[in-house]
Parts: sequence; C-alpha cells; structure tokens
Amino acid sequence: MTASAVWTAEIEATLGRLRLDVCLSGDLRPVALIGPNGAGKTTLLRILAGARSPLRGKIEIGDVTIFDSEDGTDLAPEHRRVGYVPQGFGLFPHLTALGNVAFGVAADRSSESQRQAAEMLRHVGAAELEARLPIRLSGGEKQRVALARALIADPAMLLLDEPLAAMDPIARRRLRAFLASHLAQVRRPTLVVTHDLRDVKALDAFVYVLEGGRISQSGSWDDVASKPTSDFVAEFFDVQDRELSPGCE
Repeated sequence: MTASAVWTAEIEATLGRLRLDVCLSGDLRPVALIGPNGAGKTTLLRILAGARSPLRGKIEIGDVTIFDSEDGTDLAPEHRRVGYVPQGFGLFPHLTALGNVAFGVAADRSSESQRQAAEMLRHVGAAELEARLPIRLSGGEKQRVALARALIADPAMLLLDEPLAAMDPIARRRLRAFLASHLAQVRRPTLVVTHDLRDVKALDAFVYVLEGGRISQSGSWDDVASKPTSDFVAEFFDVQDRELSPGCE
C-alpha cells in the first residue's frame, strides 16, 4: 500500500467469459467506478464486500488485510467492516425500515440505536417510512433505507452500487447533495458505482473506468473527460468532436 493510499485492491477473477484483472486504490476522497454494463463493476464490489472470492489477489483497508490469496487470508463479510449497498438493497424482510437502519448501529435494538436510526432516516428523506416493512416499500424507498443503514454503521469503507438509481429525479438530487456533504464530513473511503456524471461531479470523485474487466483509464473527472480513451468515456462525459486518446497499455 502506498503512503497516500487508504485502501488497495489487486484482483483477478472470472465471471463467465469475463476475466476481471484490476489494480486500484484510494484515499479518503470518494472513488467513482464507471464503465459499460457487463464490465465487472458489481462483481468487483461483491469481491471487496466478501460476497465472492477472487482467484488471486490482495485487498487491504487501512492496516488490515481482508484478502490475500498467497497466505490464505479471506475475512468473512461480517469481519471486514465494509458498508455495502447492493443493487438488490439487501434489507432484512422481517424488520421495519427503522429496525433495518438500527441494525447498522447495534443488533440489540437499544433506544439509542433507534434514535440514531430515526435521525439517519430523516437525513435521507425517509422519516415517514420508519414503521414499514420492506415489502411495503418502493424501490426508491428501499434504496434510501439501505443507504441509511450503510452510512450509520461507521464502516472502514463504503461500497455503493448505483445508490441513487432507483429514485425519482428530485429525490436523487436531494440525496446526492446529502451524500456528498456526509462523505466530506466523515472522510471515509468510499467506492461508488454509478452511470450518472452528476454523481461523479457532486462527490468530486477520483474516477476509474472499468471496461472488459480491466481499468482502461483513471484520474480526476476533469482529467478523464479531457482525454477520453474510448467511446464509452466520451459518451459518459458528453465529449463532443474530440479524438480519442490512446488507452492504457
């Protein structure tokens, strides 16, 4: 791990015909992972969260090695201290929205954890959902609850897979602003998969472009936008009439 990096991941894995072979790292600045569908973005997040094991590699968060194929280290998901919001939300069906978020603080459902959970639900614009079970929530409402649970848990790292995609435009804009403010305040390593340029800009995220299982480009969003190396990048950043730059060798 470099002196400036807070987390690093060197990963080799396969998913059907796709071979994932990546090396990426980050500090306390949010990192945005962008790329076309099928590039391996969700698989990468699942590997970091411990829901899937790679063939080879090493993953470090802070001074903790959570996976190392050489010495056999492979921490269980519950021991990685990773807050993960998957596309399927991952809510407990038997708990209310408040109970789901409070579980991120403590499983004992204490009055203090309930109070903190209620406050976080208010921050994400979901205070009125406290008593509802997941089956009674829309996709956007589930996404808010899942995000609230991840943010309240004080993880070593946050992994967010399209965290705003299921929301309507107005809710997405408001929650994007809250997320940017929250992450700037707590200064926690965060990796966000997104297909929305507005997320990248609002978070002032460092960008990794994942195409065909490999990192094809990286840098600040302005640097990546100014020298797109593929049609995908040019389209994502709405670059008009600009020649593509050579990609990574």
